[in-house]
Amino acid sequence: ALSPLGGLDVLVNCVGVSGPAGPLESLTLDDWRACLAANLDSAFLCSRQAIPGLKAQGSGLIVNLSSTAGQFGYPHRSPYATAKWGVIGLTKTLAMELGPFGIRVNAICPGPVAGPRMDRVIAMEAAASGRSEAEIREGYAATTSLRRFVEAADIADCILFLASPGGAKISGQALAVDGHSERLVT
Repeated sequence: ALSPLGGLDVLVNCVGVSGPAGPLESLTLDDWRACLAANLDSAFLCSRQAIPGLKAQGSGLIVNLSSTAGQFGYPHRSPYATAKWGVIGLTKTLAMELGPFGIRVNAICPGPVAGPRMDRVIAMEAAASGRSEAEIREGYAATTSLRRFVEAADIADCILFLASPGGAKISGQALAVDGHSERLVT
């Protein structure tokens, strides 16, 4: 969001790809690197570009999109989980580095978000596991206390809260917006 003076107030690093599915020994190094580049390198590159301006104005917010996979792990999705764990590490480190300049940094860790991306993930996992898409979808919902998928608007609402005066003292956090994940997806 650009301020009336033309500066950057909020950077949301919301780039991600699901990466390959399968046991680690079946993955290629190129697939591994591509998943980490999209999910982790993108947050590094965009943050690096924004930080000088945020420091100069003495304020700002960076929100990095991680995942509950970055809090728990994710069998058969090791590149994705590794990248999302890295996003949380980057978030916490930047919060420490940038806090003295009035810049807050947080991560949001969505659970399964309803929509076309999740539909593609479910199809990929069904193909990799030999289970039906309906079984995979039900499995995702069953891992949360609320037993349902998150909506994209729930993630946007959390970002808006972090950017509001109510979120002014929140920094260095990995906030799950996931309906409370109880266990891993199996």
